[in-house]
Amino acid sequence: MGAPSGPPVPRLQVVGQYVKDLSFENPGMPTNPGGRPQIELGVDLQARQMDADAYEVELKMRVSAQSEGRTLFLLELLYAGVFQLMNVPEEMRQPILLIDAPHILFPFARRIVADVVRDGGMPPLLVEPIDFAALYRARAAEMQQPQGVA
Repeated sequence: MGAPSGPPVPRLQVVGQYVKDLSFENPGMPTNPGGRPQIELGVDLQARQMDADAYEVELKMRVSAQSEGRTLFLLELLYAGVFQLMNVPEEMRQPILLIDAPHILFPFARRIVADVVRDGGMPPLLVEPIDFAALYRARAAEMQQPQGVA
């Protein structure tokens, strides 16, 4: 007897991932930074449809470090992946692309950031895990806000 056939199971498949853009400026070297630098991290996500079921998701990370009013380094990484969505309802595509896909990309982007900062002569920077679901909810709430009157 065959198994009962239900609705097709939604699937997210990684087709490929890559560094799309990488910039590292290191004006703080060769001086000894001394003390603990102030680190600022910015994250942005973009997703675009490439064809019927393939999407490119971009994870942009911008990291800057300052100490005593001096910039130690500035790193910008645009890490991307191509994902194939199969049997995913339209209303679920955006959350999958902006929560699940970046969650897959993040460990690789985090390693690149740590390696580049270390190779720049600084202690490796281990970026804390990012709650992409909270970022998605914040962005959705921002889009719901009515525009203020000038």
